[in-house]
Amino acid sequence: MATQTYSAVLSREGDWIVATCPEVGTTSQGKTHEEALANLKEATELYLEEFPSPVSGRPLFTTFEAMVGG
Repeated sequence: MATQTYSAVLSREGDWIVATCPEVGTTSQGKTHEEALANLKEATELYLEEFPSPVSGRPLFTTFEAMVGG
């Protein structure tokens, strides 16, 4: 069994930390960053057991500015 490295994007939604893996599309949540990441790891491993998917490269993460308000 091989080990792959995946990305995780974490954001706060109310009382929860939501974690998403952009390469696979899995999402999970937790009360802490550590819990959300552990839950995402578990969800991703379970997903990949059912739907194996080779990673074709790391996604590009960047930022942009947007006008807000009037």
